[in-house]
This record gives sequence, structure tokens and C-alpha cells, in this order.
Amino acid sequence: MMDISEVRKQVQHALDAARRDAAAHRAARDAAQQALPAFLATVAAPVFRQVASALKAEGHAFSVFTPADSVRLASDRSADDFIEMALDADRDPVALVFRRSVVRGRRILEDEQALRPGTPLADLGDQDVLDSLLRLLPPFVAR
Repeated sequence: MMDISEVRKQVQHALDAARRDAAAHRAARDAAQQALPAFLATVAAPVFRQVASALKAEGHAFSVFTPADSVRLASDRSADDFIEMALDADRDPVALVFRRSVVRGRRILEDEQALRPGTPLADLGDQDVLDSLLRLLPPFVAR
């Protein structure tokens, strides 16, 4: 049987590590939430608009919306067909997340994927956003 003082020491170390991790997560979340509006306005929204414009030129009607703290590329044919980018502050590490919703008959297929988890928004660029959008587009244009 283990000595109670050794167990208590290990529990204290685990609690200290959990507190440090929680503090680091809060700091990363706060930094990302402060940087988000500028990132959406200067990087994400312009890329989404350029993609929507290119899709319209190819005969696919899409519009861009910028609800609070996110940007969405939505099909003009169905409000349930969209790709949205938003910050997921609950995720560890904090990350920008692309959510996709595609209607197939009566079913709505949804998925999400993080854009370079743990990467500060300042280190993400328009090519990162474009690459993710292009990976998510095929179900909308391959009908």
C-alpha cells in the first residue's frame, strides 16, 4: 500500500498542473477573442467574399454573411447549405473552426474541422482560410 503522504503529494501536483493548464487556456482564449474581430474583418471575410464571387462567376449562387464573431458562406438555394468559420473557445487548444452543413434530401449532414489548432490568429493568413474553404466546397458544387 502507498504512503498517504506520497499520494497527497501527487494529488497536489496534479491539482497544480490542472490550475496551470486552465490559466494557460484562459489566456489563449482571451487573446484569440481579442484578435478575432480584426482577423474576421481583414482576412476571413475578404477571402469568403472572393470565393463567393468566384462561385457566382461559375454559376453557383452563394452569399457571405457576417453574424457576430463569425463569417458564413451560404447557398442562395438553401439556407441549410453553408460553411461557417467561428472561434471555438471551449476547444483545447482554442481554434478557429469551420462548420459545414449540407442538405441531402431530408437529411442535413454536418461536420466541423479546426483550422490549425493552437495557432495564434496572427499566424494565420488568407491562404489558410482559402485552403480550408476549398477542401469543404465539393459537396456544394458537385451536384
